[in-house]
Amino acid sequence: MSATVLQTTGFVSGAIGTVGVLAATVMEVWCTEDQEENKATSNHHYMGLWKDCEVSQNGLTECQPLNSYLSYSRILQAIRALMIVAILVGVIAVFIGFFCLKCLNMRSMDLLTKGKLVLSAGILFIIAGIFDISGSSVYADQIVPSFMMQYPTQYNQKYTFGPALYVAWVGGVLLILGGILKCIAFNTIFKKLSYKYDIYRPIFQYF
Repeated sequence: MSATVLQTTGFVSGAIGTVGVLAATVMEVWCTEDQEENKATSNHHYMGLWKDCEVSQNGLTECQPLNSYLSYSRILQAIRALMIVAILVGVIAVFIGFFCLKCLNMRSMDLLTKGKLVLSAGILFIIAGIFDISGSSVYADQIVPSFMMQYPTQYNQKYTFGPALYVAWVGGVLLILGGILKCIAFNTIFKKLSYKYDIYRPIFQYF
């Protein structure tokens, strides 16, 4: 597979993954009350990274910011930080990957410089994916004890994974996949350089 195809596919995968992480971060349903276990309860309860919401029997939704829940503050702040860092790193990688695409290749940009940009974008995509998966997995780990609870009560409800968690995981996988493809594209570009100059040089000599 050519370097152009690899870096283009990696860019598209990383860009979609970044959008997925952004969407998951702002989504409100990271965990939702298990309706099968709480059929007697007329209200439906769900939570996200920023709000704790409850839907009444009349269909009215009332949300409160999670900042008021001190017990959630440390873990929740860590998860928020991981997700925000993943978005920022992913956006930077998207910008770098955008400028090193074959269709936007500047005449003044030589093959070596382009290879460095491709590798940088790939590494940043992978880092963003790791941050995203780490944050969403920590959140899921907080839900598992509730999910495994056999006898939920009025004050200890049983929760399940919300759609935002799955969006975050898919986004993280796409980011890592895009980063891997970018790194493979760099390896292909590096081989072209070796053939062009008919000389072998260690990769780190170029940095």
